[in-house]
Amino acid sequence: MPHQTQGIVAVGKGEPVQLQPIIVPDPGPGEVLVRVQASGVCHTDLHYREGAISDDFPFLLGHEAAGTIEEVGEGVDDVAPGDFVVIAWRAPCGTCRSCLRGRPWYCFDSRNARQPMTLEDGTPLSPALGIGAFTELTVVDAGQAVKVNPAARPEVAGLIGCGIMAGLGAALNTGNVSRGDSVAVFGCGGVGDAAIAGSRLAGAHTIIAVDIDDRKLQWARDFGATHTVNASNTDPVEAIQELTGGNGVDVAIEAVGTPETYKQAFYARDLAGTVVLVGVPNPEMRLDLPLLDVFGRGGSLKSSWYGDCLPKRDFPMFIDLYLQGRLDLDRFVSETIAIGDVEEAFHKMESGEVLRSVVVF
Repeated sequence: MPHQTQGIVAVGKGEPVQLQPIIVPDPGPGEVLVRVQASGVCHTDLHYREGAISDDFPFLLGHEAAGTIEEVGEGVDDVAPGDFVVIAWRAPCGTCRSCLRGRPWYCFDSRNARQPMTLEDGTPLSPALGIGAFTELTVVDAGQAVKVNPAARPEVAGLIGCGIMAGLGAALNTGNVSRGDSVAVFGCGGVGDAAIAGSRLAGAHTIIAVDIDDRKLQWARDFGATHTVNASNTDPVEAIQELTGGNGVDVAIEAVGTPETYKQAFYARDLAGTVVLVGVPNPEMRLDLPLLDVFGRGGSLKSSWYGDCLPKRDFPMFIDLYLQGRLDLDRFVSETIAIGDVEEAFHKMESGEVLRSVVVF
């Protein structure tokens, strides 16, 4: 039978979110019902509320989540009731042209649940990133439910499902940061700090954090930055060149998503270096670069989709690194909150007060 619970719904562009009754169906073939234990408040949820991703309102927000499998649908055999899982917003299909070319992290037909969750009156909800986890129960495709070590705290494990994975993967998968590399990270929120932590894991020699907030720069040092640059009073390109013998960094990671910071990252890298864009721009933004500079500087300009991750490979690995004490995920959790406090958490996130607020159930 369908389940009635409550969820955080964005009803219209820019409007405060509402806690509303919702109806969650039993899992169908290939689907699972997850009892959510914790879900992080990510900037992407705010983008949904602001209509910056689509106008398919109403949205059921929340997507950075961990919990336990409650029920499984027909044909599901890789997870079972009681399994502790992190929910991924990409589940490679295995059959699209990208998967068949051996690039499943670019899967063009990522799987989601086919059944909609709805409001009480039957209005279908659009789940954020195909998840919708600001609710106690959610239905997702079985491929999205990634089994991990249950020793990890849910409020920490869930963060691997989006922002932390995006940052770690931007450094390790997309940027291919290696031992002895120099790295600059522009923007020291949750994604940027995860990129810093990933660069440290990879053995980068120099990790330069760039932001306009001294509080965030201190957080960046806590995650492994060797140097910090406050771009509100210092030219970051000049500062980075000075810190790297006049050359620039091997890998520049842009975790803000604006043309200005992208240009800074572009010019802050060494010749033949790599720029990784993991910050999410809004649809109106445009980039203007001299084509001769794009040609003459060489190297790679990359976009990082979800940290180019394979959830079933990467999620368990990072959880294990956390449990071994080699990846400090606890530091990302600024506060735990009740489900009714999501709107206030958005304001704290916008003002830079927190890295992550996490809803716990």
